[in-house]
Amino acid sequence: MANKVEICGVNTAKLPRYRDKEMMEMIEKVKAGDEEVREEFIKGNLRLVLSVIQRFNNRGENPDDLFQVGCIGLIKALDNFDRSHGVKFSTYAVPMIIGEVRRYLRDNNSIRVSRSLRDTAYKALQAKEKLERLLQREPNVTEIAKELDMKREDIVLALDSTRDPISLFEPVFHDNGDAVYVMDQVKDMKNTDAKWIENISLSEAMKKLSPRERNILTMRFFEGKTQMEVAQEISISQAQVSRLEKNALKYMRKYV
Repeated sequence: MANKVEICGVNTAKLPRYRDKEMMEMIEKVKAGDEEVREEFIKGNLRLVLSVIQRFNNRGENPDDLFQVGCIGLIKALDNFDRSHGVKFSTYAVPMIIGEVRRYLRDNNSIRVSRSLRDTAYKALQAKEKLERLLQREPNVTEIAKELDMKREDIVLALDSTRDPISLFEPVFHDNGDAVYVMDQVKDMKNTDAKWIENISLSEAMKKLSPRERNILTMRFFEGKTQMEVAQEISISQAQVSRLEKNALKYMRKYV
């Protein structure tokens, strides 16, 4: 039984395969207006679309939607392909398909960017191209901001808004066959191993206190109550609360 991938109702196992020479001959016929060959050519390259959209599997988008968008990129590549450039069709088509999918993801992104921010980003990109021609190198953010007479921070924010969001589960690279994901390289400063161990030590030290001392520290440092509020709640003086609190903290320092 042939291995197949069925997407958008298309069984890829039944799709035709063409060699580079055959594809170039077909492209000549397509350019001459042969619609039948055009349809066959597109069918023969649907596997290419499928291989490209697999890069975007972790975006949470419907694969059928991405496949259809990728097909639009494939058709655009066919319409704009120029044999005189001396490159294979697949080499030309892949960036076109990727660009179409990225455009779709950007336009349908749940993270909405304000029009003013998009306008600033557009101006910044234009200024960047202008400065590249003048300076014969890539300009830095400060130079772009100066060219537009805008704050550097505004330029950084605007340019960042044009970047595609990255999934935490998107592979960065493969190490001996094991994928390393973005989330593996993101550090959580709030929940480090040291903090975790410290919390365990604190919990164990609290258990060694008397119920009254434990209650006072809980109200003071976990519930944010003042010594006066604690005193009123457990019906003792503020001076007693202060003394019990100091003794409890002094005792806990032996274990934390």
